[in-house]
Amino acid sequence: MADPISIQEFQRIDLRVGTVLDVRDHPNASKLYVMDVDLGPELGTRQLVAGMKPYIAADALKGQLVVVVANLEPAILRGQRSEGMLLAAQEGDNVVCLTTASPLAPGSKVL
Repeated sequence: MADPISIQEFQRIDLRVGTVLDVRDHPNASKLYVMDVDLGPELGTRQLVAGMKPYIAADALKGQLVVVVANLEPAILRGQRSEGMLLAAQEGDNVVCLTTASPLAPGSKVL
């Protein structure tokens, strides 16, 4: 079991709905994609680096609504800037992106 955090700590996480605009292979990592994700007018388009390549084809990701941690400090992953984190769930070898049950506008807050 993970260490518990307070509700105040959890509320600091800014989860947003994003639309994947573009997906390309990471030039320096065989399991990573570099993606452009629209997080709406307030946050704009962000570049994310995500380890989804072994689990989902690039063309299947493009156009998908996904859930993104939007307030992470940017990081350089194998030479590419990542400005957020794509959320996914894993059960054994099955990995899927977290998404919404119905269409929502990019930038919608996940509560």
